[in-house]
This record gives sequence, structure tokens and C-alpha cells, in this order.
Amino acid sequence: MTTPGWIAHAIWWQVYPLGFVGAFPTDPAPTPEEHRLRRVTEWFDHAVALGASGVALGPVFASRTHGYDTTDHYRVDPRLGDDDDFDELIAAAHDRGLRVLLDGVFNHVGVDFARHRAALDGDPAALNWFRRAPRDPGGFATFEGHGDLIALDHDNAEVIDYVADVLAHWLGRGADGWRLDAAYAVPPRFWARVLPRVRAEHPDAWFVAEVIHGDYPGMVGDAGFDSVTQYELWKAIWSALNDGNFHELDWALQRHNEFLDTFAPLTFIGNHDVTRIATQLADPRHVAHALVVLMTTGGVPSIYAGDEFAFRGLKEERFGGDDAIRPEFGSPPLPVDDAGAEMFALHQFLIGLRRRNPWLHTARTSALRLDNRSYLYQSSAAGATGETLLVALNLTEEPMPIRLPELGFDRAELIAGTGAPPRASTTDATVPAHAWLILQPH
Repeated sequence: MTTPGWIAHAIWWQVYPLGFVGAFPTDPAPTPEEHRLRRVTEWFDHAVALGASGVALGPVFASRTHGYDTTDHYRVDPRLGDDDDFDELIAAAHDRGLRVLLDGVFNHVGVDFARHRAALDGDPAALNWFRRAPRDPGGFATFEGHGDLIALDHDNAEVIDYVADVLAHWLGRGADGWRLDAAYAVPPRFWARVLPRVRAEHPDAWFVAEVIHGDYPGMVGDAGFDSVTQYELWKAIWSALNDGNFHELDWALQRHNEFLDTFAPLTFIGNHDVTRIATQLADPRHVAHALVVLMTTGGVPSIYAGDEFAFRGLKEERFGGDDAIRPEFGSPPLPVDDAGAEMFALHQFLIGLRRRNPWLHTARTSALRLDNRSYLYQSSAAGATGETLLVALNLTEEPMPIRLPELGFDRAELIAGTGAPPRASTTDATVPAHAWLILQPH
């Protein structure tokens, strides 16, 4: 396995297409003639202006409802459009230098998946495509108890062939990689048989697995993924900020350092499955802190569409509970208030900082000062190249002084932060209450 070199510079802008273009939930459903997928394409200039290098799409394949109940992996969802719309999207992205990541569900399928319908009709070959329910030998296993999501049998050679062919098919159509949904529910041996076959044909493709918790490096090694979703760090960021417990964040970053010895995780503070960070955080002043951590630590960052405008949205465990975090977008540009414009500018600045310091892709962090509500960490390039940033986060009501000589640095350039003068060189700095600073030693 060789991770493609382009991922070292990747910053994703993530879109959930069915919600983004108002195709789900809606009644009546849009028709292919509406070509709604092209609404996503209209936003590519925005992604470029943001500083992203790629667009990570949610499901675009035929399904009945939310996209994760696939009925045909070879067909664009008719609510989004058709093959021509997909081809236009790929061309428009690549013309702007944007990569495209697709989202594939291969743990389970929807009830209208052709082989599932055949299995219900008694086709013996189709029956072998699906796992049996442990307590119901005559029924099929489902994904986490969802009766509309039918679990595939990942030991079936035909299923292995099918998934490998689907992955290769869309890479051949111009996609640059895949997010593998619910990969944690699939035996690693399945991916270890599928992915090498696809890589043999598409060696420049990148594969990131959705994994919530567990042995991340072990899963990467056993399955052959390039990366996994870094939910541990996501949780530690917002939880530490809400609880005033930077020890939790520091512990997660120590774990993160270990992961970086093996692979570069997909990092995020928001996605289509979680409460918006601006809603998740109890104090709106700390949204910037979360973004600073994301952009100054190792990994492959992803920005969920709308977070760059400080969108709010609560995920709820009920029918329709994802709707608030998957809203429809109109045509660009969106009208935003001063707070939204300020958040967008902060995203642009921090993404630009990361682009100017590409070593951050594999940067390791270490604490220079740590207590419950104030945290100063050093983010440094792997190896002995000398690149370093100092990141100070303050959640207290009091200013947080920084004396650089006491930390082993003669001087540093004050790059950014709350109330920071532009590009000032200093031996001392002060982080205001509920604020942050980034310094670059020299």
C-alpha cells in the first residue's frame, strides 16, 4: 500500500449532496431533468476561495431515502440528475484543481437493491449475497437494527468482485478517492481483498474508512486503508472546550501523534453525522479555538459545508433528526451576517497558514504548558527540520502571559490570534481572556 502523494496537501470541503440541493427530504422528489447535482458544481469557486483542494461528496448513487440505503451503485441518484451531471461535476472540479472524494456504502444495501429483491423471490445465488440474522435463520442481518439496511455477506466472492468493480468504475470516471461508509462494521479481511485489486488499476486513489472508535492503526494495517476518520480527536476538541479540561485534548493529541506514525487521519470538527460545532460548543467564543486546533495539528482536515459560515444545527436521535445539520443551500454567494463573514475569513486565514506550512500534514504536538483551562502546545514537523508553531488557547477570564525565553525560544513572530498585531516579532505575548494566539519561533 502506498498513500498517494497529493493527499499531503489535501484540505476537503465536505458536502452532503441530497440535502445541499434540496433533494431529500422533499415531496415530491426531484426528477433527473432538474439536474440538481449541478447546484453543487456552482459552489466550486467558493471551495477554491475557501482554500480547499478537494470536495468530499456524500452519497450520489441511487437510493430510496438518505443515500446510505443504496439501490444501484452504478447509477447516479435520479433525484440528483444523471451521468452527464456527474461528468460535468468531475470536469468542473478538476478544471479548478479540486479533487473529488466519493462516499460508498458497502456494508449494507437498501431493500430495493436488485439482488435483495431477487433473494426475497428465492433466487439461491442472490440469497448468498447477504448475511443471515443470528436469531432468525430465515431472515437477513441488518445494519445496527435498521430494517431497511440489509447487510452484505463479505465472505462471498461475488460481493468482493462487485465492490472492487464499483470502486474502480467510478475512479475510472474521474473520482480521486473513496470514503468507505460504516467500514468499521465490515471485516478487515474483506477490504484487504478488495483494495489491492482497485489500487492495481488506480494507484493514485485514496481510501478513507469511517471508523468511530477502536484500534485505528490496527484497522489501517489489517484492512489496507489509507486513513480513518479521527472521531477521538473530534470528541476531545469540543468536550475539552466545553468542560474546561485541556487534559482531555492533550491526551487525545498524544494518541494522535501515535496514529501519525502509521497514517494521516481524516480530521474534522464537523460532518454530516454530528451536531454543528457552533451548536455543540457552549460558548460561541470557543468555535475559533476548535478551528485553530484542527488547522495546526497533523492529519487531513475536512470542513463541513456551512461550518465556514458558523452555521448552527442540532443532530437528534429521531426520525428526521439529521435534517437540521443537512440543510439546503441556495446559489452562491450566501447572504451571511457579520459573524458568518468573520468565521469565513478565519477559515481562509488558517487554511492559508496550513498551505504555507505543508509540514503540518504530519506534525506532532507536545504540551509546553497545560492546565484545565489554558493550553500552550508546540506543533512541529516530523524529523529534525526545525519547523514549529506555538499555539496558545485560553478559556479563562484572565489574560494568559507567555514568556518565550522560559520555553526555550529567543523570539517568535506573532502570526495570528485574538487582538494580535500583524506579523509582530516578540519575546513575550499575552493571550486575552477566551482567546487564542499562534506564534512562529525564529
